[in-house]
Amino acid sequence: MARLLVVQHCPTPRLTTLGDAVLAGARDDAIEGVEVVVRSALEATVEDVLAADGYVLGTSANLGYISGALKHFFDTVYNDVREPTAKRPFSYWIRGGYDTIGAERAMESITTGLQWTLAAPPLVFTGDVAPHLDAATELGGTLAALLMA
Repeated sequence: MARLLVVQHCPTPRLTTLGDAVLAGARDDAIEGVEVVVRSALEATVEDVLAADGYVLGTSANLGYISGALKHFFDTVYNDVREPTAKRPFSYWIRGGYDTIGAERAMESITTGLQWTLAAPPLVFTGDVAPHLDAATELGGTLAALLMA
């Protein structure tokens, strides 16, 4: 069975709603043979990353950068997973209050270093979450569907 690892930082109700939409898409009943594993960015481990076949990452844009929690995740796993997970599919979502540019650059830089393959357009936006919930569901579903055997 394929495994999709969702690593996200959702400290607010708004972000929890967004993360839940991603998970609803990934867990769609039409997608078979894919286990969805969810970890908070502060709890995800090297073992979680190595055991997964693809990834969805989620974060807020904080002070022009990815959340400290997602940065901690990358700092914790980067060296141990870079080579064994090269070319694995991933995508991400970023929600900012006012700006996402620095967070986007960080995500692109880090995942390029990991050599992961962007498998679906990321969901990146500012402001209200509600207009983006369908896109979040589609993002989760797309990544899970790509892993179906």
